[in-house]
Amino acid sequence: MALLEVRDLQVEFDTPDGVVRAVRGVSFDVAKGTTLAIVGESGSGKSVATQTITGLTRGARISGSAVFDGAELIGADAATLRRVRGAEIGMIFQDPLSSLHPYYTVGWQIVEMIKAHDRSTSKGAARKRAAHLLSLVGIPRAEFRIDDYPHQFSGGMRQRVMIAMAMALDPALLIADEPTTALDVTVQAQVLGVMRTLQQEFGTAIILITHDLGVVAEMSDEVVVMYAGKVMERAPRRTLFYRHHHPYTEGLLASLPARGEPGERLTPIAGSPPSLLRLPKGCPFAPRCRYAFDKCLVEAPPLATVYQDDDHESACWLSAEESVREGQRVVSDEQEATA
Repeated sequence: MALLEVRDLQVEFDTPDGVVRAVRGVSFDVAKGTTLAIVGESGSGKSVATQTITGLTRGARISGSAVFDGAELIGADAATLRRVRGAEIGMIFQDPLSSLHPYYTVGWQIVEMIKAHDRSTSKGAARKRAAHLLSLVGIPRAEFRIDDYPHQFSGGMRQRVMIAMAMALDPALLIADEPTTALDVTVQAQVLGVMRTLQQEFGTAIILITHDLGVVAEMSDEVVVMYAGKVMERAPRRTLFYRHHHPYTEGLLASLPARGEPGERLTPIAGSPPSLLRLPKGCPFAPRCRYAFDKCLVEAPPLATVYQDDDHESACWLSAEESVREGQRVVSDEQEATA
């Protein structure tokens, strides 16, 4: 049994302009000690899906199931969710300044979190634990810096503080929502290294939300590709990079900078994601897909096994037979060249 099992998660918001269908039938599993990466363009529903699991999407209409360590979280009462958040599910957000209170020292904030979930811990023991955590995530002179305020840390150091806070109670699951987006490449590598080290030490499962496929290649065991609130493809990391099936995944990989000649142009995905207020009929990616045909425009494909691999699923009407699919690629390329 997986640590977290999400099944047919649906999340909708009422707005003055209509109903926003932010998450539409998303399902995935996260096993203990593994990393699941959820990737996709902005607005694809990545963050909403994971925030809903922890009860952070107030005012939304929610259905489906999210079973964490045997307990159902969807529909759980506020007290239950407060006990789970922090103690069993840690969270790291993209902007640490929006999560750290500017008026309190980082040590005070970590200590308060520890004591909120474990009232039997003395203030001295909690402070010692906080200093140890700051040292573990690579903050120098942690026993002194524990009394510094968030503005006294660099962006990368603040993100490390957030990781320390998220790991304070040894949670079984860590949700990292684009934790390295605002960091430069060197600091990004350091932060990812810290997360890997902590995962190895504590056996923590990680859900990594990102749009950076380089981070996915480095960190993940399994990848879920989301688009317009739905799962387009799910596969182990290596399979997704070297034997992907869905045209959207193909487009994401093709848009990566290539190690070719200097000045080589990137290959973007044409068009823009659809509005979640007015979703197109059929496959949501069809208006941007180079392989789309009539059926794609009128009927949404189910998420189904491809390449005879039970661990690989794709929501696409194109053939799951690799040789046939290669032929479809050739036809599409020829049609594009003569257009």
